[in-house]
Parts: sequence; structure tokens; C-alpha cells
Amino acid sequence: MKWLRTLKTSTNIWTILSIVFALFVILPNISIIVQLFSEPNDNWEHIQEYMLQSYIQNTLLLVVFVGGFTLIIGTSLAWLISAYDFPMRRFFQWGMILPLAIPPYIGAYTYHGILNYTGVIQTTLRDQLDVTVNQDYFNIMNMPGAIFILTIFLFPYVYTITKAFLARQSTALVENARLLGSNAWRTFFRVVLPISRTAMVAGVSLVILEVLNDYGVVKYYGIQTFTTAIFQTWFGMGDLNSAIKLAGTLMLIVLAILVIERIMRGRRRYSFTTTKVKLLQPIRLEGKTKWLAFFYCMTIFALGFIIPIIQLIYWATMAYEQFFEQNFWSLIGNSVFVAFVASILIVVMAVVISNFSRLNRGLLAKIFPKVTILGYSIPGAVIAVGVVTLFTAIDRQLFGFYEWLGFEPTLVLSTSLLMLIFAYVIRYLAVGYNSIDSGFERIGTNFTEASRMLGMNVTKSFFKVDMKLIRGAIFGGFILAFIDIMKELPLTLILRPFNFDTLATKAFQYATDEMIQRAAMPSLLIILVSGIAIYVFHHVLEKES
Repeated sequence: MKWLRTLKTSTNIWTILSIVFALFVILPNISIIVQLFSEPNDNWEHIQEYMLQSYIQNTLLLVVFVGGFTLIIGTSLAWLISAYDFPMRRFFQWGMILPLAIPPYIGAYTYHGILNYTGVIQTTLRDQLDVTVNQDYFNIMNMPGAIFILTIFLFPYVYTITKAFLARQSTALVENARLLGSNAWRTFFRVVLPISRTAMVAGVSLVILEVLNDYGVVKYYGIQTFTTAIFQTWFGMGDLNSAIKLAGTLMLIVLAILVIERIMRGRRRYSFTTTKVKLLQPIRLEGKTKWLAFFYCMTIFALGFIIPIIQLIYWATMAYEQFFEQNFWSLIGNSVFVAFVASILIVVMAVVISNFSRLNRGLLAKIFPKVTILGYSIPGAVIAVGVVTLFTAIDRQLFGFYEWLGFEPTLVLSTSLLMLIFAYVIRYLAVGYNSIDSGFERIGTNFTEASRMLGMNVTKSFFKVDMKLIRGAIFGGFILAFIDIMKELPLTLILRPFNFDTLATKAFQYATDEMIQRAAMPSLLIILVSGIAIYVFHHVLEKES
């Protein structure tokens, strides 16, 4: 019975680690909830009376319009590229993901630079065509401009998820609709949209969460939302208690959106009734139709990737020497270091929790995955408030320990890089978990059960069998987390130690200080790293599928 005791001990280790990691995600949010019910001060009463309605209104306007437009663009592109063949279709398949490589705040200042009075459009009109146009027509620093920026750089979330769903659907439904006399439009609206509803809602939910998390676009364009309000209350007024109450209110809005998303998904499920699945085969378009499809895809791709890249390259050629003269290598080193360390921790935690929930059928195994994705559902500014509150409380509890060591009692943990990496892991743990969990789902439990019957415990089975089978999923989870952390702005701005900058914070600082040419170089480096990672990840998925 020795092997049974070893097996039980190994299982307990995975359980304990899963509990610890789940608490790791929950604790900062508990700290917000605890202080949410504290006595309100004068600042909070002023915010409630004069400003809260504006925060709610602007936030909901962005959520509704960006969610709606990304749904239209992402779904239409996914169906067009999945169902039809036209010029450059194979390039657009993965090219439409590339706008994700450009953080919205970089797109925001890039388009402002293109459209302002000294931008390329107005300069060309004045100098070449002797035409002077009212600046109001080109003003993008307003609510419609923010909606455009967030839409054009976030639609790939809807496109990617919906396309992955459509590409694996049986063509029987579409072919039957055509046999019954349905044209392309009726087939799309009556067949494709209903069966794709779950994927579409999932994509739009990610877009909405990104909109709620955004700080760079709304700050640069001067739009008052919950995220900007948290920054202003915390750093402008020096009032952490009111910032916590704003963060708690935003958490309630997020929870309401998640509940609505679950209701909208409903209980409908669409699956194959046979193992002989015929994948969706694209139909070749001819004549004007193929060029219309090409023009539509190229327009979206140009707006979301080509135009910003060309402008950034032009700016970079004007100021790259000044950027290289400064702390160029330290910015790259800082960005890569925190992204790499946090991504490694994310992958380790995701593997432990996913493997535990796969091998157990109890209540804890059902709860842990839900807890894991909680961090991604909460905006970065809210997580930052919770992490600072938690680390400050821990520091105060350690004052006695610091004195015992002979040091003056001071804030150590809450002013360290550890706090920033801790927040990254909470925020993006869901990204790594989803990739790794899908890898475990593909391999099932047959190989694990066979190895355990041969005398291996859970841990040995994982390292000698499972890990080799999910290497692609682990690599994919690492890449996705790395990309997100390289682009991340709100968490880094709030939690970075003194005099610690990343490419993202430096680009934003340059843009905010109206030194747009200098902002181009760090922006291009972020886009280059993210673009290469997206390309590699896309081809890893293609090989596995």
C-alpha cells in the first residue's frame, strides 16, 4: 500500500498549491471589499453628488458603442474570411490579429498626430492643394474618437474567437440552407449568427473588459471614466479611501456585465451529431464581389495596422538618435524582465490549478477555475488599489520584524518590484490558464490514468507524460501573457517602483508631454515584440490543430 500513500501525498500537494494560488488571486479583491464599507469622507460625498453620474455615463457609452462596433466588424470579417475565398485571404486570416499588437493608447496618440493641425493630412491639404479645413472636422480627441480607437484596435478579440468557432463548424447547416433557397445574406443572419452567438458574446465580453481597463486612451483624450477617476482621486487628491470606493463601484459594474453575459449565452449548445465532420470550405468569389471583399478587409487592416505603423516609423526616423542616447537598454531590460518573470509565474500557477481541476471532480475543482479568471475580469486600476492596500497592510504588520532585524520600520514590500509582478500575475493569470486548460482538454486523462496504473503518482505522471503532451499549450499561454504584460499600462503606472520605467510607460509619458516623435521608438519596439509573438503563436496553433 506504499504506492497508494505516495499517490495520496502527491495529490494533496497539488490541492494545497491550488488553494494557495486561488487565495493569491482573491486576497487583493477582499481588501477592496472590506474597505468599501468604511466611513465615507467629504471627497467621496462630493464625487457622489457631482461627478459619479458622469463617470458612469461615459463608461457605459464606451462599453455600448465599442462593444457594438467590434461585434459587427469582428463577426463580419470572421464569416467573410472563413466562408469565402478572395485575393489575399490567407494573409488576412492571421493579419487581422495584428491590430492587437498595437496598444490602444499608442493608436490614440498616433491618430491624433496624423489628424491634428501639423499632421500629414492637414499639412498636405494646405501645402499641396492650398485648402484650409476647419480643425473641428479632424478633431479626434473626444468620445467618438475614443470609440473609433478602441474599436479598431480591439475588434480582433471578436474576430479571433468567432473565426475559430466558424472554421470548425460542419458545412451541413450552410449547405442545407442553400438547398432550401436561402441566399448568402439570409444564410448569414438566420443560420450563422444564431449558432455563433456564444463565440460572439465571449469575444465582445473580452472587448468590454479591455474598455473598462483602458486608461491611456481616455486619459489622453480627456474623457472622464472610472479608471481616470481612480487615478485622479488617488494621486491628485491623495485620497485612497475614495479611490477604493470608486474601484468597488467599478467592480459591481463588471460583475453585472459578467452576469448579463452569462444570461445572454443561455443554455443553447451546438455540437456535431457525427464524428465525420466536414470543415467549412471557402467558396471562391468572382468579379466585383471578390474585390469588394478584399477592399473591406484591406480598409480595416489599414486603419488598424498599416497607417499607424507607417506614421510611427516616420516619427522614429526623426528622433531615434535622441531615444538611443537615453536609457534605451534599461527600458528594454525592465520590460522584458517583468514580463518574463510574471509570465513564468503565470504558467506555473495555471498548470497547477488546471491539472488539479482536471484530475478532481469535487467542489474545489469547480471553484478554482472560476477564481483564476477573476483577475482578468477586473480592471487594472482596481487590482492596483487592492494590491497596494494588501501590501501596505502586510508591511505594517512586519514593522516589528524590521525593527528586530535592526532596520527602521518602513514600507518595503509596497515600494518594491515584487508588488508590480504580483499584480501582473493576478491580472493575466486567466490568459495563461485558458491556453493550458484547452491543452489539457485535448489530451484528456487516458494517458495520465495509464501511467498511474503503472505505479506513477500524480506528480511523476505530470512531468513524464502530461507536460510533454501540452508543451504547445504551455508555450502559447506564456506567449499570450508576455504580450499582454509588455503592453500593460495602468498597473505599471500605479505600482512601478520609483524611477522604474518600461517601454509602455515611457511611450505614454512622451505622448502626454507632447513629445510624440520620441514616443514612436518605444511604441515600435512594443509592436515589434508583440507582432512577432502573435505570428509565432498563430503558427503554433495551426500546427497543433
